[in-house]
Amino acid sequence: MDRNDLPIRGRFVGGEHRFPVRVYFEDTDLSGVVYHANYLRFMERARSDMLSVAGIDQRAAFEGEGGFYVVADLSIRYRRPARLDDDLIVVSTLKGFTAASATIHQRVMLGRDILTEATVLAAFVAPGGKPRRQPRAWLAIFEGILEV
Repeated sequence: MDRNDLPIRGRFVGGEHRFPVRVYFEDTDLSGVVYHANYLRFMERARSDMLSVAGIDQRAAFEGEGGFYVVADLSIRYRRPARLDDDLIVVSTLKGFTAASATIHQRVMLGRDILTEATVLAAFVAPGGKPRRQPRAWLAIFEGILEV
């Protein structure tokens, strides 16, 4: 596969992970603005990319140790709508973590304008749904990207 054929990835700028999203027709509703639930999809992609770019392999953890993240709490605020063909940036910052969870703040931006922002508590759980400790190496990674 040619390197130019790889999907677009986000990147860290200081403690912020920045992930590009383009608004397609399928993302909009009858009124021509992004359907509210699609902001959650944009943010989910950005969180997964943030972890991957930081060096966290969620798939290997699931297949090896049997742990995975679930959204345990979510607070979201919609400020302004995005529209068809808008080029957005989802900015994600790690705000805190424990042995079994991570708190991530996310902003969906159009230029300098915040369109939507959310705080997500992602809990690391075993296949049965009980909280479990995140891999030790991940905690070290979190130390390096934690925004204070």
